[in-house]
Amino acid sequence: MTTAKLIVAYPQPTDIQVFEKAYQEEHVPLAIDRLHGITKIVATRTLASPQGTPPYYRITEAHFPSMQSLEECAASEGGKETLANAMKISSGGPPVIMIAEEQSFPF
Repeated sequence: MTTAKLIVAYPQPTDIQVFEKAYQEEHVPLAIDRLHGITKIVATRTLASPQGTPPYYRITEAHFPSMQSLEECAASEGGKETLANAMKISSGGPPVIMIAEEQSFPF
C-alpha cells in the first residue's frame, strides 16, 4: 500500500526551549486543527548522530491517504497557514519541505 506524506525537517534551532514551546503549544495544535485529510502526524526529535550534531533537530511527517489528498490540503488556506507557521517558528533557518510516497512492507 502506498500513501503520501509531507515531511518537514527543521534545522537545529537557535534556542531549543523557545522552539519546543512554539512547536508543542502553537504549531502542532494548528496542524491538527487546520490540516484536513491528515491521518496522523509523526514528530521525531533527533538526539545524536555518529557524524556529529544532526543537521535537523525535528523531522515531522504529516501522513495522508493519497497524493491527491495531500495536494488538496497543501493548496487549502489551512495548509498555507500551517506551512507559514512552520517557517515562522524555525529559528535555525528555513525548514526543508519534502513530499514523499510511503510504501509499507508487512513482515
